[in-house]
Parts: sequence; structure tokens; C-alpha cells
Amino acid sequence: MRLTDGVETLKSVGEARLTSFNRLGISTISDLLEFFPRDYLDRGKISPIAELGHGQMATILVSRVGNAQFRQFGNKNVTRIYFSDDTGQIGISWFNQPYLKQVFAERDKYYISGRVSWGVAGITLENPDWEKAGADNLSAGRIVPVYKLTAGMTQKVLRGLIRQALDATSGQIADFLPQDILQAHGLCHRGFAVENIHFPACGEDFYTARKRLVFEELFLLQAALLTAKGHLKQKITPTDMFENMDINPILQALPYELTGDQSKVINEILADISSGYALNRLLQGDVGSGKTAVAMVLCYLAGVNRFQSAVMAPTETLATQHYHAFSEIFGKLGVKCALLSGSMKAKEKREVKARLSNGEIDVIIGTHALLQENVEFARLGLVITDEQHRFGVRQRAALNSKGRAPHILVMTATPIPRSLAMVLYGDMDISAIRQMPPGRQPIDTYSVTKAYHQRLFAFIKKEVEEGRQAYIICPLIQKDEDEDESGAQNKQEITQVIKFAEELKTGDFADISVGILHGRMKPAEKNAIMSAFANNEIQVLVSTTVVEVGINVPNATIMMIENAERFGLSQLHQLRGRVGRGQHKSYCILVTDAKSKVTKQRMEAMTKTGDGFVLSEMDLELRGPGEFFGTMQHGLPRLLLANLYKDMEVLAAAREAVINMREVSHIPLKNKIDKLLTKVKGVAL
Repeated sequence: MRLTDGVETLKSVGEARLTSFNRLGISTISDLLEFFPRDYLDRGKISPIAELGHGQMATILVSRVGNAQFRQFGNKNVTRIYFSDDTGQIGISWFNQPYLKQVFAERDKYYISGRVSWGVAGITLENPDWEKAGADNLSAGRIVPVYKLTAGMTQKVLRGLIRQALDATSGQIADFLPQDILQAHGLCHRGFAVENIHFPACGEDFYTARKRLVFEELFLLQAALLTAKGHLKQKITPTDMFENMDINPILQALPYELTGDQSKVINEILADISSGYALNRLLQGDVGSGKTAVAMVLCYLAGVNRFQSAVMAPTETLATQHYHAFSEIFGKLGVKCALLSGSMKAKEKREVKARLSNGEIDVIIGTHALLQENVEFARLGLVITDEQHRFGVRQRAALNSKGRAPHILVMTATPIPRSLAMVLYGDMDISAIRQMPPGRQPIDTYSVTKAYHQRLFAFIKKEVEEGRQAYIICPLIQKDEDEDESGAQNKQEITQVIKFAEELKTGDFADISVGILHGRMKPAEKNAIMSAFANNEIQVLVSTTVVEVGINVPNATIMMIENAERFGLSQLHQLRGRVGRGQHKSYCILVTDAKSKVTKQRMEAMTKTGDGFVLSEMDLELRGPGEFFGTMQHGLPRLLLANLYKDMEVLAAAREAVINMREVSHIPLKNKIDKLLTKVKGVAL
């Protein structure tokens, strides 16, 4: 038997089991061996009957005593069999399994595992798993693997088939990692790892196997991502180097002093620019932490060195806000700024593009309009993308290709756990601004049930009467089956938002201007609503998460989030950052009736900390990377064993090993990376 053979070549795999395997995504013997356990049961400790305690999970080693008892109750039947060991006797019942009357022989011993229960009939084991004791036990007397199942497959059957496959292909599992990497990181051979991830002889063998397979998984993912992105840094020719590194004029022009974190990040960027390689850095920082000031310093530096900068924002509103902020500062310094957006008139666009191509514009700020083929630069030296996870690889590559190895700074207000950032942005240096500017007010956050609706609406009315504004966010609903994968919000969601808003308009907020915002509106409609809210023509904005980025209303003081349990912590924190941007006291109110333990933990975390990085780590721990700001929609292969929260050290070691690898000359490794590359080519990172 070979690893490439189909699973139907195994004994006891007929048409029905083959169908079950196919539902699990298993076609070949290799697929089966890489179908790793989702959990383990420690059934290596054998408990004497006399020492069994109510409620404990236990495994006993026993022999049958007397004849089986069988009773019929309507459509149900009960088979009760007594067993004993040297310390006592126990009666165990099985429902609707009459064949067990003939299974247990008095002369043999059996492992039986289950939860101990004390009842009127004495001590017993509930829903027990059993196996005849022998030299090749797979379900008891050892560390027992637990697998994801589907209809027509049981744990016992699957364990037996995997054992059969391991025995039939012994010695065939080749190692594709080079020997020097194995030695440098103390990794076992892949064959040993696969054997012991399924059936570890002891705890030490399991940890040895897991370390190897987790390293391998993270190493391959990093290698594939770095290869897909063109691998690390690009060298800059002497003619494209920045010569003037004096940033004092821009620092003096800013209406505030930089925080310590802002200064630290700017120094990191200056070091990158002076290194001879193109800047390639991710800048993380909460809303209001001062990322825009860092971007201004960098654009100024490019301008005084006669290079052009492109700043791309995900929404027209955010692009316009950036344009006004940049123009106010750069107007004093002789650096020319311009705006390019889709809603501009054709004549205006032509004029901006002409000035850009002949070098009259130093800083161009815009949306996806910057990606158009007829947008040409005289000397593009810097590309900045804001809320960069909103842009795909092709979009950013299209902008970057308009210059010769331009410096690249990407910014996000979504705090990303360091481990996840190393996966998503493995080719980039990472900076973070955690320190907020002086005078920034904390946002009081509360978690309440829907029973508080009337009190909340009264509070919102009071704030509006004092001249303030409020957001009310409705969550996304699962997409309809006929929706495409573009991320468009579905009709059910839109109906909910509109219905909720209309009820408020005709009820509690009848004398207040209420606006509606959702993803299916045309860009011009969305911009009109956002502008009306920014100008206080709308006092309460009922919206989906489209307000998560791209709108700055310092007068808004309340962020009310319906069904808050549907959002991740990082997204809740991002939404909370829409308020608290002005001089007035601000509030975030999380509304949920969910009572699960995880929901309570998450809501409590939101009320106790305003640190987005702390919340992002908790989000990763509680919800996993697949849920983190929709990571899985970015196309990352699903991790089989690695845990980005627990395996941070292994991830760092794997990433370092990839970076230190000058070239992939080891053919088995190259083939493995090429195979994975087909899965990540469309990753929107």
C-alpha cells in the first residue's frame, strides 16, 4: 500500500465508509494520516471499582460476572451486564444494543470508559465506551485520540482504519524539511511525528510530535506567504534614496507635540528609509492614537526629497477627511496636496491626473480611484494605505507598481495580536502606537440587556437635546444562500436595519432626525448620509458596521450596539472608537441577551479595558484566528494543529527560519511550498 492509494484500499472500507471519508475531505491514505485528532482522552490510568467517585471520568479493567440481563420497554430495550475487578462489582447498562449480550466473555478482560454515576441501582458508568484488553488497544489503556466525525463513522472505526494505514505504510512518510532545520530546532522526523500525533505512547512523545507538526505547519505557511508577496525587502538604487532627512519643519508645523510612541515609530521608519532598502512596515494604533501624524511626517519627507506620495483610504469620506487634515498642515510648508475620488466630476479628475503626471502634486489622497490605469505619477516614492486590511493584494500591488520600489507604510486601527500579524503580514516590519495623546477622554462602556431599551432611548434623547449625536449599530446577519462571496450585506440584514430605524422614527425619536446607513446603498448615498451626520443634520444614525471606518464625528457621544455578542472584541472596540473623539463625555453601550460564559467574559472585558491590543489577544484566545475580523474570508489555509495564541514561540522560530533561508534549494520542501502557494495566491492581505 502506498500513501497515494485511495482509502478504499483499506480493509473494511466499502462504498458507505468511502462516502463518509469523502465528506471529511479524505480521499487518499495520505489524507487519512494527516486527518489529525481534534482532542485526546487520557485513558491510561485504570481506576479500581472501589475508588470510583460520582461524576468522574474513569476507565476500569474488568471481567464479566454472570449472564447479561435484557429488558424491553416499548420501543427501547436495555442490556445490563455486571463486571468486577479485585476491588468490587459494577452493573452497566446499554440502551438499544442487544447484540452486547453475546459480546463479553467471562474469561476475557475489558476496558470500559465513561462517567461515573451513583443512583438507585448503585454505581454505574454512563454511555460507556468499551474495548477488549489486548496488546493493540486503541480506545483505552492509553492516550486516546478523538477525531471530527461525520454520519456513518465512529471513533472506534476511524482509529482502527488509521492504525491500519500507519502499519501498511510504515517507513514511507518522507521528511521534506532540510536536516539543518530539524537539528537547529530540535525537531523529530516526520514519520515519528505522524505516528505519535495519532497514537502517542506517552505524553512526552505526543509533545515531541506536536512540536514538529506545528513548526512545519507555520513554517510552510510563512514560506508560502513570503514567496507569494515577493519575499521581504527590495533594495533601492542610490538615485532613489532620500537625501534630506530633516523632519523638524513638519514637527514644528503640527499643532501638537508627538507622543513617545509616535516619536519611536517615526525613528523606526527613518532607520528603515536610511537602510538602503524600501520601507515595508505595518503601523497599528487605536483610533485617535495619531497614525495620521506619522503619515504626514513621512509624506513631508518624501515631498522635500522631490518624491510623490499616494495615500489610499477605503472610503471617500475618510479620504476627504485626510485631504483636509493634510492640506491644513502642508499648506504652510509648500507641499502640494490633492484629492482624487470616484464622485469627482470628469473635468476635475482630468485636471488632478494631469497635475499628478507632470509632478505638480506632491501628495495625492484618494480611494480606489488611485488604482486606475490612467493615473500616472511623475516620481512615486511612497505608498500609504489606511485601514489596509480593506484592500486586497492585487489592489495594493497595482498602486505599488506605479513607482520603482516605493516605500510602503500600511496603517490599521484594528489592533492585531502579534502572532496573527506575523502570519498576515509576515513580510513586514511591525510598529504599534499604544499611547494615546494627552486629553483623550476614556469612553465609559456598559453591557445591558434589551430590557434597558427604553432607558437607553431616553438617555440618547437627553444627549441630543444637549446638542450631541448617537450611533445605533445593528449586526450582520448570516448571508442568504444566493449571495456571492463579495461580503455584500444581505436583504435580511438591510430589512432589520430599516425596520429598526423606522420604528424609532415613528416612536421614541419622532421629534429627532434619524438616518439609515447600510452596505447596499450606492456610494453617493452613503457619502450623503455620512456628510449629513457629520454636519449634525442627522442626530441618530442607525447603521450596519459600515461606520467602522471612514467617518469622524467629534460631536457623537453615544455608541449603542445591538446584539453585541455577534461581534468580535476587536470589532466592538473599533466601533467604540467612533465616539470619544471630541470634548464631550462619551459612552458605549453593548446590548445583548446572550447568557453564554464566553459572551459574559467578552462583554466584561469591554467594560473593563480600553486597550485594543489587550482585547485583540483575548479575542484570539476566545474566538480563534478564523473569527478575528473575518480572517478566514482572506483565504488563509485553515491551521490543523497550530494555535496562534498558544504557539507564539514556535511561530517566531518558524518565521525566523524562513527569513534566514536564502533560497529554497531542497526539492521536497520546494514542492511542498509550491503546493501550498496555490492556496494562498488569492489571499487578501
